[in-house]
Formats: sequence, structure tokens, C-alpha cells
Amino acid sequence: MITVAFSKLGLTAGQGFLLLIATLFGSGINIPVFRSERLVPDVTIRRVRMFNPHTEAVFSGQSKSLTKQIVAVNIGGCVIPVLLSMTLLARSGFNLSILLCIIIVSAATYALARPVPGVGIGIPVLIPPLITAFAALIFVQGEIAPIAAYVAGSLGTLIGADLLHLATPATRNVLDAPVVSIGGAGTFDGIFITGILAVLLA
Repeated sequence: MITVAFSKLGLTAGQGFLLLIATLFGSGINIPVFRSERLVPDVTIRRVRMFNPHTEAVFSGQSKSLTKQIVAVNIGGCVIPVLLSMTLLARSGFNLSILLCIIIVSAATYALARPVPGVGIGIPVLIPPLITAFAALIFVQGEIAPIAAYVAGSLGTLIGADLLHLATPATRNVLDAPVVSIGGAGTFDGIFITGILAVLLA
């Protein structure tokens, strides 16, 4: 299925395989962007306590040690989809129809995504691809529909589920993870699967 999806984007089987491997390996790599002033429990202290029950690291389920929250970007869930989307747009051309699809997907994923304390932002896996595919089929005709589906699915999910939520103070107050990764944790599956399934459906 992934090979078929990448072929509809104009990639060869070899390119698609390398892209898949890079995405999967990249999902475990976060590049720190900045360290915020928000203090959150240091979960590394909690993990150490598991092996040393005599440490006084945890009190009432929370770590006594606090650390500044780091905002990072995930290679597999952010950098690679953005670079591929930019490459596809440069090859096929950017138009208002694709922009409209991105806006629709961004609004839908923003409404569907929910912050998960200690983890990140979670999003349903199957609904965004359907919304993306319908938007691409309705507003974009011809051979560029699969490209519009991938771009809107990837960028729209990244913008709506991650960036807009991280820009919302109420969401940031819920996220107490030491590292908040854009395109990582709960949204990686959403971004990756939305992009692939949307291409297949379109």
C-alpha cells in the first residue's frame, strides 16, 4: 500500500522504500528548537526511582525535580513530510485549491486532536485521511489530486494537531512532558497515516 501511494506521488519503488525507512527511523529522533520557561516534572527522576525505591524523587505522584520544557521537531513526523511536501509542490505547482485543502484539514485535525498529559497531542488515525481525501477529490481535479492529498494530509495535520494546539495556552498548560515534539509522539501516526491513506483514497 505504501509503495502504491508513493508511486502515485511520482516516486520510484526504491525512493519510496528509502523514504519509508528514513521516516520510521526519524520518528525516534527529536531536534530541540528551544527551551521554554515552563517548568514540568522531570520524568527521568521517576524512572530512576523505579530502580532505587529509597530515593525521595516522587511526592504524591509528581517529581520533586522540575525541568524547563523543551520544544523539539521530530525528523520522521515533521522534517521529512515538510521537505517532501515542498518538493511535490515545487514540481506540481501551488494553487488556491491545495491551500483550501490544507486549511480544511488543519481545521478538522485541530478540532479532533486532544492533549494527552505527559505524552503530547493525540489524534484519531482514520478520520483525518477521509477528510483529506474528500477535500482533495472535491477541490482538486486531475493528476495532482494525490499530491494535494499528501500535502494537505501531512501539512494540515501538522498545523492543526500540533502547531495550533501548541500555540494555545490552555493546551500547553496540560502538556507536562519534558519534551514536546512537533510531529512526534501522538501525532506521528496521524501525520504519516493520513498522508499515505489520503493518497490511496484520492
